[in-house]
Amino acid sequence: MFRYFQTLPLPELATRQQPPGEALVGLPVVFFTDSPTTQTFTVDIRGFAVVIVARAQSYAWDTGDGAVLTTTEPGAPYPDQTITHDYAAGTYTASLTTTWAATYSVDGGVQADVPGTTTTQGEPATFTVRQARSVLTSPYD
Repeated sequence: MFRYFQTLPLPELATRQQPPGEALVGLPVVFFTDSPTTQTFTVDIRGFAVVIVARAQSYAWDTGDGAVLTTTEPGAPYPDQTITHDYAAGTYTASLTTTWAATYSVDGGVQADVPGTTTTQGEPATFTVRQARSVLTSPYD
């Protein structure tokens, strides 16, 4: 069953970050994915209808600066953010690797776990983190 599970066209979950495009030093960048985290497939194996339900089991967020944040949830956008990371000034490319686990049933029978897991790599997101600088001005100018 694992061989079939590995060949399924599982989605490559999109790496999302807020704010998109640019961020500021001192304000955390929020990571999440809004892609579907459960997929159902029906395959014919030797004349039997086998339903495989794949679920995202864990998420590894490569922040692009050497850190990897591993979670069991897909995160959430602001204001409910659950996955954040602080950066120094620079340009970074973050990516998401999703680990999938699955169950299967044959001809509507009892569900069983597919042994093992498989992974997908999502499209990376590149963004710039800038250092804000304060400037004093005269209100009379």
